Amino acid sequence: VQLVESGGGLVQPGGSLSLSCSASGFAPITYLMGWFRQAPGKEREGIAIVDTDGVTTYYAVNLGGRFTISRDNAKTTLDLQMNSLQSEDTALYYCAAGRLGKSSIERLGVQNLAPFLSVWGPGTQVTVS
Repeated sequence: VQLVESGGGLVQPGGSLSLSCSASGFAPITYLMGWFRQAPGKEREGIAIVDTDGVTTYYAVNLGGRFTISRDNAKTTLDLQMNSLQSEDTALYYCAAGRLGKSSIERLGVQNLAPFLSVWGPGTQVTVS
């Protein structure tokens, strides 16, 4: 079971960056998948989730519509397009997968889902400076 992120790097404020996550060793179509991030000294927080249908998405409420998640079940990949990046977006970004129902996602909120997902990638660093 493996998730591997790619696409991180250094970007100037106001710039854009696209992250990708590749899944292998399991059937990701049976898992919801999402992007999370953790800045130094802060807790890991959820950014966006896409459900097993590859269409239903959930976003953290504090992103201002700057991030877009997408999923290709055929290619077992998960992408995150990030626009208008700001210094506070600097963090280690993780791809994760798990099994949660819609009611749990809505009750907990995307930002708080990290403890409930079971499969994690090693992360990719995004630095906005």
